Amino acid sequence: MLRMSLFITSLNSGSNGNCYYIGNEREAILIDAGISCREIEKRMKRLHLSIYKVKAIFVSHEHSDHIKGIPLLSRKYNLPVYTTTTTLSQGCFKIEEHLVKRFDAHVQILIGDISITPFPKLHDACDPYSFIVSSNYVKVGVFTDIGIACKNVIDHFQQCNAAFLEANYDEEMLEKGHYPYHLKNRIKGGMGHLSNKQALDLFLKYKPAFMSHLFLSHLSKNNNCPQIVSELFNAHSGNVQIIVASRDEATAVYHIRSASHKIKSTKQVFVSMQQLEFSFL
Repeated sequence: MLRMSLFITSLNSGSNGNCYYIGNEREAILIDAGISCREIEKRMKRLHLSIYKVKAIFVSHEHSDHIKGIPLLSRKYNLPVYTTTTTLSQGCFKIEEHLVKRFDAHVQILIGDISITPFPKLHDACDPYSFIVSSNYVKVGVFTDIGIACKNVIDHFQQCNAAFLEANYDEEMLEKGHYPYHLKNRIKGGMGHLSNKQALDLFLKYKPAFMSHLFLSHLSKNNNCPQIVSELFNAHSGNVQIIVASRDEATAVYHIRSASHKIKSTKQVFVSMQQLEFSFL
């Protein structure tokens, strides 16, 4: 059963730092490390997750809220850091050369039994990527810092048993808020962030029937409210469990299971019942 599952948590999500843990029973990866090494260690310990299971860090883009904890974390635990050449050259983070690993769009990377597939997205960074992480028929997507839901995002979202999906701002709060005009335009202009409504539209149109968990991620401190976005999604969630990822603490660890495994198990039970019936004839 454990071989057909992934364990996931948001260690932090927001403009003050982003870090997502995805792993099986033997190994794990981090998508971004935008909080300090010490905070990552503390939060994983509270969740009873071993830092020594983490085998690699993947970098979505060069903004500080995604990279600032990486240099120390990588050096302290000898962790390879997967990034693109452009992101590494533009980002203000230094990784020891032997720990730098480069990835290409749509090319699968294997970390033990975990497969990571990077794909390009729209965001105002030099070379931004999102990721699909899979292991034994379970797929988890990380879809944050997205200007609009492009074809890449839509195609990959439809594959996911669980996803971290950006719901950055409430449109009314942003319009009435104190941000200057140019910053509001940057956020909503197609290369910034997804609004609650844009995220909900993606969810309603493209959610696969087997999706079990959705983490609403990267909420704005000033232009969103956890209660607003939680109520919005829960009204349409169906069988999907909605979790709002916090800007200040880790979520619980969630066990994501394979839908195909459940179907297989049901078939096995049916076959077993048939065999039992025939044994009495």
